[in-house]
Amino acid sequence: MKKLLVYLKDYKKESVLAPLFKMLEASFELIVPLIVSAIIDRGIATADKGYVIRMCLCLVGLGLVGLFSSVTAQYFSAKAAVGFATKLRHSLFQKMHSLSFAEIDKVGTSTMITRMTSDVNQVQSGVNLTLRLFLRSPFIVFGALVMALALDLISATVFMVAIPVLCVIVFGIMLVTIPLYKKAQANLDGVVLSTRENLTGVRVIRAFCREEDEKTDFSVRNQKLYKSQKFVGGISALMNPLTYAVINAATIVLIWIGALRVDAGILTQGKVVALYNYMSQILVELIKMANLIVTLTKAVASGNRLEGILDMTSSLRQTGSMTVHPEFQSKRIVFDHVSLRYHGAGANSLTDITFSAAPGETVGVIGGTGSGKTSLVHLIPHFYDATDGAVYVDGINVADFDTETLRQKVGIVMQKAVLFQGSIRENLLWGKGDATDEELTAAVETAQASDVLQAKGGLSAQIEQGGKNLSGGQRQRLSIARALVKRPEILILDDSASALDYATDAKLRKALLRLDYQPTVLIVSQRTSSLRHADKILVLEDGVAVGMGKHEELLQTCPVYREIHESQNKSGEAQA
Repeated sequence: MKKLLVYLKDYKKESVLAPLFKMLEASFELIVPLIVSAIIDRGIATADKGYVIRMCLCLVGLGLVGLFSSVTAQYFSAKAAVGFATKLRHSLFQKMHSLSFAEIDKVGTSTMITRMTSDVNQVQSGVNLTLRLFLRSPFIVFGALVMALALDLISATVFMVAIPVLCVIVFGIMLVTIPLYKKAQANLDGVVLSTRENLTGVRVIRAFCREEDEKTDFSVRNQKLYKSQKFVGGISALMNPLTYAVINAATIVLIWIGALRVDAGILTQGKVVALYNYMSQILVELIKMANLIVTLTKAVASGNRLEGILDMTSSLRQTGSMTVHPEFQSKRIVFDHVSLRYHGAGANSLTDITFSAAPGETVGVIGGTGSGKTSLVHLIPHFYDATDGAVYVDGINVADFDTETLRQKVGIVMQKAVLFQGSIRENLLWGKGDATDEELTAAVETAQASDVLQAKGGLSAQIEQGGKNLSGGQRQRLSIARALVKRPEILILDDSASALDYATDAKLRKALLRLDYQPTVLIVSQRTSSLRHADKILVLEDGVAVGMGKHEELLQTCPVYREIHESQNKSGEAQA
């Protein structure tokens, strides 16, 4: 939690002024019982109406000044807390973008969302209350104790016994509940995960009539969250009744002792009332402190979770040295005995892959589901580190590249076509921020998406979140156009034509051959017809390269490739 305080450095003034104004308010509050005591002992006892009126006006003045101090303190504390949370969210968002795919896969999307929302809100509330009450409440508690000692030492012994007991209750409950709140927040991750999966996969869930199963699963996770929150809430709820019991018992003893000392002529009635008021102030402030402790407990648990994200570092090796290896410089891409094993996996996803691609060459990658095709192409833009061996681009190990420089060279279209809410133009400009409409239109034409522009009303047509107002094929073609706008030296199409019909797929491949520059193209596909004109085809099986060559060669030499080709022909698929 301490590491997060750096985000308050731009709010030093607010962080100082908020508690100072609260302390000012508290100082006036400690004077009130003395004035009330004077009204009873001097004004009422002697029937001095003028004195009573003057003291009452003094109380009103103290109230107004206290109100001003309280509002001012609230303003500064809220400003500091909101600014702190804003900067924290910015840092979390930047950290998420700096992590490699390996860390993002490990943490999970739902956990990240919980950190950005619930956890940040908890920490913001903790900062706000801390600035307002962390000094004020202890100041009044100990200030009231000092005032009580000044009024009557014997009666004040009640305060000296009650306050340590209350501190044990408050801090004991805090220490017990911190790990429990952390566990409750972890259970919240599960609820968020279930909700997210159901919202994104609602069509599939309904298609398979799995609504009741998903409701049951959600109910289990929600019940787990409920039980954890109820348990820790029950422990936290003990704070108020326990503190009330101690304070009320102390108040009874105080009034009893005070009554005896009034009868003995040692204390005045006004001083007993003042002592009672100080005891009431302690009660109120300890209740506030108890609520502060509960909020702080949640904030500390959430803050530790946030620190866990902020302390994460990308596992990618990034030297930035740009060291050129002359033996690989003539090739655009070189895989040199590359193996890849994901974190926590029991076996390699890729094993000893070796091949190269020259500038302008088209390389096809084919294999069964789970054979490692996507893993292979994700190594080129350095989304993951190779476990063994190395991947080279223009003779430079991808780990030695400056990340932005490397990824400017690569245009990649993922398996799942992702578009963002906004216009078609705004989505295409991701490829090149200063591209003209002519460049965008040319890329759309190459991607065989001109009909999409016509149907939707041009580049200014709006795309809904996730491209939900487009078909799968339309999303894929616009994603390809976005990559082409970039004019990349390496173009990776990761099964990005799976939703296209064979005629459109064939037109796309021919259009790529007619580009006015010569990128190295890697096409990942399940269709042999999409790869038959590639300069070379890499065949994968269980992460191992079992074939490399042209279409006709592989039909003769690679049983795996031949089996894929024949199964597609038997199913009636036409060759393109």
